[in-house]
Amino acid sequence: MNTSLSTHADMHRLIYLHGFRSSPTSNKASMLKERFEHMAIIDRFCCPQLPMSPLASLSLIQDRYLPTSADVFVGSSLGGLYAHWLAERYGSRCVLINPAVYPSVKLSSYIGSLKAYHSDADLTWSPSDVEELISIESVGLTRPEQYLLLAATGDELIDWRDMQQRYQNAKQLIVEGSDHAFSGFENYIDHILSFAGFLPYLND
Repeated sequence: MNTSLSTHADMHRLIYLHGFRSSPTSNKASMLKERFEHMAIIDRFCCPQLPMSPLASLSLIQDRYLPTSADVFVGSSLGGLYAHWLAERYGSRCVLINPAVYPSVKLSSYIGSLKAYHSDADLTWSPSDVEELISIESVGLTRPEQYLLLAATGDELIDWRDMQQRYQNAKQLIVEGSDHAFSGFENYIDHILSFAGFLPYLND
């Protein structure tokens, strides 16, 4: 095992929540998994396939992993909202990658049958799913110092300024260019792992 890891890394997990219609085989999830394998702590990396229902997704994480304040939630896009909600519930640290900001309005236009991004699976997004989003998307931000925002100015789906405003008191990395998928993500993995306590602290 890499001896540079903090001892705290032996006691907590990184729980990654993928975005809308995405999966554990997405590029970001795969890169994080590979890094944990390289550090020989793959048992500290969690990334389940989330159901379409927002509340079912939150229940799955809570029931399967029994999170504690020691765990770190990392979420991309819609997974960012889920990570935020869970971090508030458990008092955990949270990393947000181009997170969805009040997504119910935009996602209401996706109601119906959809295709998954990384498979041929048929998905259904329903009016009740949108209602569930409404019930969680206004979650507060009570511990901004425990949040790290990574926002790309080139995000074609979510205005980076909305993300910046939503998480204005959190630590922020505003990345010039890139896109919603956060191309160049590999350049920021160390920042995430440092903030999450799996690597020594990185100075800005």
